[in-house]
Amino acid sequence: MPEARFCRVSSQRFLPAFRLIAVALCATAFLLPAAEAAKKPPAGKKGQQVSADSKRSSAKSASKHSVKDDDKADRVVSGGRNVVASIRKRGGKTVVAVQRRSVVRVVEARQSFGQLAGLHSTEDALDLKSSVALVIDQDTREVLFSKNDHAVLPIASLTKLMTGLIISEARLPSDELITISQDDVDTEKGSRSRLTVGTTLPRGELLHLALMSSENRAAHALGRTYPGGLATFVSVMNAKAKMLGMKDTRYVEPTGLSSRNQSSAQDLALLVNAAYADATVRQLSTSPEYQVEVGSRVLQYNTTNRLVKNPDWDIGVQKTGYISEAGQCLVMQTKIAGRKLIMVFLDSAGKFGRIGDAERVRRWVEATHNMVNPAAQQQAVATHVAG
Repeated sequence: MPEARFCRVSSQRFLPAFRLIAVALCATAFLLPAAEAAKKPPAGKKGQQVSADSKRSSAKSASKHSVKDDDKADRVVSGGRNVVASIRKRGGKTVVAVQRRSVVRVVEARQSFGQLAGLHSTEDALDLKSSVALVIDQDTREVLFSKNDHAVLPIASLTKLMTGLIISEARLPSDELITISQDDVDTEKGSRSRLTVGTTLPRGELLHLALMSSENRAAHALGRTYPGGLATFVSVMNAKAKMLGMKDTRYVEPTGLSSRNQSSAQDLALLVNAAYADATVRQLSTSPEYQVEVGSRVLQYNTTNRLVKNPDWDIGVQKTGYISEAGQCLVMQTKIAGRKLIMVFLDSAGKFGRIGDAERVRRWVEATHNMVNPAAQQQAVATHVAG
């Protein structure tokens, strides 16, 4: 039996093969990621392959831009608050594109004193938007409707009704010229006025603008130029309120811009009654419009109460008011269904809430004024549907 032979195989024989495998693995490690990237679509164009034509076009465009010295990359320049300008050059021309960024401002609504006190949760038969309301017969003092009428709240420009009454009763010269000064500029609420500092108008015209159009600088100038000055005028306002029996009323300035000017519906009904007795206040507060000459300009002013121009209403005296602490306010003397009524609406929600409340009360009075039986009248209030 032939003897088995064992051949020793040298490792040098397999060295070339090992080298070939190593080279193949390295090539795969470098080339595979590039191949995968080539399969992916360009950013922003999913599922679309970049054609050879588009590649050539991009290359040509890049070459074109690199050749021309006047074609520069886009620049973004701030043009002020919320304004951005993009500047680029095209064909030797400068192209500027201005874009205004939209800004959304979230302003938290301030609650009125009535809202903070929970007065708006009080329900009433007429579903009024005002948290405070009072309707009384001017001749008999009969209370026809009331809602939180003893609540003491800021009264805004209803203040000017007392301001006008004091000025009218003082019998000061209506043609005396008064100049608007820096002291008359509102620094509390920052309200605007077309009566610029240096404007000079007769006292009578300032009184007209204060009562009809609720002009703040006009009202302040009237108080400032009162004999004895502003402090004396405010003390006279409070003394007049006390004389009228307005126990819950306090004034600190003549415009109503301060929330410290406060009163109740009961007190304001007394003020409306007194203001109605003054012919000047009646006439000026119910004026629908008025023009004043300021230098070479003619300023057109209008009433702040649109009911004054409404033929369905017969209004003897009126005043509106608004600051955020007071809400929308309205007081007036009017005649409805043959009855002279005094209406007070305080802390009304919404721009037109006080007007809507007045309309609701008017329709209710017209529907119920002939009812003599109090029980029947109360039932009518409960079942009446306010429009």
